[in-house]
Amino acid sequence: MRVLGLMSGTSHDGIDSAIVDWSMEDGLLTGTILATGERPYPGGLRARIVAALPPGDVSMGEVCALDTLIGQEFAEAARAAGPADLICSHGQTFFHWVSGGQVLGTLQLGQPAWIAERTGLPVVSDVRVRDVTAGGQGAPLVSYLDLLMLNGIEGRSGALNLGGIANLTVAGAAIAYDTGPAGALIDAAAPPYDKDGVLGAAGTVDEDLLEVLLAEPYYREAPPKTTGKELFTPGYVRRALAGRAEIARPDLVATLTALTAETVAAEIRRHELDTVVVSGGGVRNPTLMGMLRARTTARLVPSDEVGVPSDAKEAIAFSLFGWLTAHGLPATVPSCTGAAGPRVLGTITPGSGPLVLPEPLAEAPVAIRFL
Repeated sequence: MRVLGLMSGTSHDGIDSAIVDWSMEDGLLTGTILATGERPYPGGLRARIVAALPPGDVSMGEVCALDTLIGQEFAEAARAAGPADLICSHGQTFFHWVSGGQVLGTLQLGQPAWIAERTGLPVVSDVRVRDVTAGGQGAPLVSYLDLLMLNGIEGRSGALNLGGIANLTVAGAAIAYDTGPAGALIDAAAPPYDKDGVLGAAGTVDEDLLEVLLAEPYYREAPPKTTGKELFTPGYVRRALAGRAEIARPDLVATLTALTAETVAAEIRRHELDTVVVSGGGVRNPTLMGMLRARTTARLVPSDEVGVPSDAKEAIAFSLFGWLTAHGLPATVPSCTGAAGPRVLGTITPGSGPLVLPEPLAEAPVAIRFL
């Protein structure tokens, strides 16, 4: 079954896509990656997305417009991606409502009916909220793929994604959580991002500012936990800088890069991991990766080396979620999200014809490989 996964993450720079042909035999799920791609958001739409993110204050009219415009962009990304049998769309996260360490709601925009209308294919969408209703964090959902991917790696292993927010999955313990910012604060200091880590490499880490930033209470909360740009906003850094001497931009970017490296490395050290499979845009930042390697003895392996393109891993994960939902299988790991139990995710918008789903499967996959 060919499933197109569509994903736009906390960097909100565009839409990643991946078409994977899935098949399963004797518990081994095989994913043949047929195509991957990226469609940048038009500049005007990206500016509206950024303005609507916390702490932005937008009207319901703007929410409606963004839901439509993002849905249309996802529809164009789907139409350009290639032939598929089913689409699973993440949409664009705008808010993760957290109170007292508990996620009470989550909002992704990008109306799936536009995708179904323009492609004629059924669309699985709104995948996070079912986990939230079961008492979970709604994230990191990618932990389901991570645990399958890590199966068979010797020693203590984990999977790390460095997007706007960093999340870590730990095999064996079967836990997953957001460690804190990955590119979110770096991008805010060097918009749209620090290409090739050039600014960070040119600067000097301000150790006093780093100490202030490391005092953030989130880092000491116990997992499962999740965070986002509701906390790590551009204003977050401005508040930390208040009353301090002016800092040169390269030094600020170097310090924020060190913040990501230290908060991630602290969790890798805490779990005494031997091998960490790394994905996301942060893999392409040599300054960040160098700082991370300097702070941990774990072997850091780009996910490309285990058959999963680093830039498309989350789109591949959503392709997997679509396949699981179509076959009536849960796509969550309760020990990772904190939910009361595993849940089949998402809602389904029919395509141009009658909605026909495969026969439900009685058993979930126990291992995965990619071709």
